[in-house]
Amino acid sequence: MLKKEKLAFFSPNYDTKNNVMFYQQGIKAGFPSPAGDFDETKISLDQFLIKNKETTFYAKASGTSMIGAGIDDGDIIVIDRSLPAENGKIAVCYIDGDFTVKRISINKNLIQLLPENKNYTPITITRENEFIVWGIVTHVIKSL
Repeated sequence: MLKKEKLAFFSPNYDTKNNVMFYQQGIKAGFPSPAGDFDETKISLDQFLIKNKETTFYAKASGTSMIGAGIDDGDIIVIDRSLPAENGKIAVCYIDGDFTVKRISINKNLIQLLPENKNYTPITITRENEFIVWGIVTHVIKSL
């Protein structure tokens, strides 16, 4: 039985110019470096996160089946519908009337949707299922 984990979809808003400061050299997570070493420019997060403007959507994840992949309840996932469904990719799938986020496993004639949480069981796709790989997850945006 598929546990109900709802996804709320929305499209990026390309009309706004929300540029934020971006430090190109990176910020070390270890020993601090002087602030003067940073080369700062401005970027748009939409430009950074979205490669295919016409086929990219955001969704708010619901549930805990993908916590092992770093997708937690309430995170925003970036989904590109133009990318191919490949073995091992994390995908948004439509199965029997519901959307779910799982890792795709493709082996010969067997397709499974694998959770990243031991409390959930894999979903084996059969001919009886209404099934579509709706898009591939490219990024996760989360609050700390």
